[in-house]
Amino acid sequence: MKTNSLLLLLLCVMIFGFNRQVKKKIIFFGDSITQAGADPGGYIKKMDSILTQKNIANKYELIGAGISSNKIYDLYLRMEEDVLAKAPDAVVIFIGVNDVWHKRTSGTGTDPDKFEKFYNAIIKKLKDKSIAVYICTPAAIGEKTDFTNPLDGDLNNYAAIIRKIAAANNCPLIDLRQAFLDHLKTANRDNKDRGTLTTDGVHLNVAGNIFVAQKMIAVLQQSFIK
Repeated sequence: MKTNSLLLLLLCVMIFGFNRQVKKKIIFFGDSITQAGADPGGYIKKMDSILTQKNIANKYELIGAGISSNKIYDLYLRMEEDVLAKAPDAVVIFIGVNDVWHKRTSGTGTDPDKFEKFYNAIIKKLKDKSIAVYICTPAAIGEKTDFTNPLDGDLNNYAAIIRKIAAANNCPLIDLRQAFLDHLKTANRDNKDRGTLTTDGVHLNVAGNIFVAQKMIAVLQQSFIK
């Protein structure tokens, strides 16, 4: 009887093990926008809600890895501990705002050539581990629609660099910059510098978090989320 009980227990454990679904990990790698994205109401939580509505939330684990004030080289320096050590199946990189914004606010930032080199180095490390890589253009530093936000030119330049990086590395692009510009043309007819998708021209408000979640899900569904 004792042997039969042990065999039955072993069989149950094996059946449970076979039936248990291992969730695919998606890490969102970025700055304060992503740090807030992991909080209640943030874009990562909104994505979780979308997956729940689609009855597929049990297949995926969404993990925030954002730190306030980070730039591209900060991501490179912490990727071993904050990303690779967690063995993700996919990584969504959402960076670039501070590389531009901090040039004006604190005299720091990242020159375009260094930005591109660090970005490519991050992608190489991820791809060497067979991790799917999705990359985002930075969305906004000011919401005015007539291109009078002080850093529009620089932000558009860095967005163009990211588009080039995506094409060169065969990475799916989540073009939040273009999506914001298109949306704000109709949603911000008063040409305000904030309040439509952001609280301060940069960080997402409720509508912005929903908007970003929808754009990210739409691209991820093309090749990763099923």
